[in-house]
Amino acid sequence: MVKSFNGRTVLITGAAGGIGWAAAKAFAEEGASLVLADLGSFAGRDLAGAVTVSCDVSKEGEVEAVCQLAIDRFGSLDIIVNVAGLMIFRSIEDLTEQDWQKVMGVNLLSVAYFTKHGFLRMKPGSAIVNVSSVHAVRTTPMVASYAAAKAGMLALTRAAAIEGKPKRIRCNAVLPGAIDTPMLWNNPNIKSGAETIDPGDVGKPEELAAAIRFLASPEASFITGASLAVDGGRLAQL
Repeated sequence: MVKSFNGRTVLITGAAGGIGWAAAKAFAEEGASLVLADLGSFAGRDLAGAVTVSCDVSKEGEVEAVCQLAIDRFGSLDIIVNVAGLMIFRSIEDLTEQDWQKVMGVNLLSVAYFTKHGFLRMKPGSAIVNVSSVHAVRTTPMVASYAAAKAGMLALTRAAAIEGKPKRIRCNAVLPGAIDTPMLWNNPNIKSGAETIDPGDVGKPEELAAAIRFLASPEASFITGASLAVDGGRLAQL
């Protein structure tokens, strides 16, 4: 059986987390060479042949180094999946300048940096997939900085799709809803009961990974600038 990503190098940020690690496994199953970036630990997580690297995605210098690492190690950089994310739970009145800079750095500027350095290195036929959130469209109290950053990511994805088209580099985004990860269950709104989620509305990281892999695959060759909700229908509810 031919594997869709044989000979292709996939760089994933936030790769030690639930969604990032699920995406890594999904691409590995299809023969991809992997560069997995995260500030967190990869302890207990192992994929044969994958390169793991510590990276502060809010620092352009570190982003550039990781992109070049993919070239140096595997000879190409074909797919970038921007998963790294951060939430701060505070009211708008309580958010500090440092809070805004931290959230924007991880959730938005990192995508701008990876897009820039990807565009400088990727060949025609490459793809970028950004993991946004349903909060980019409909949100809840106490997460203004996260919602704003994720909405900005969608605008950046559209702009990158336009500028990437002459280069034949596709750029798309997925909007996960409630996914079974520590980020969901550590949400103070969930813990306090201020926000309730039907168990049937909670998706698996593997379900999101499948959508990411599709958007990066040759089967999605005519899709760019799109925002795909992977939320179990959450945004469709009145």
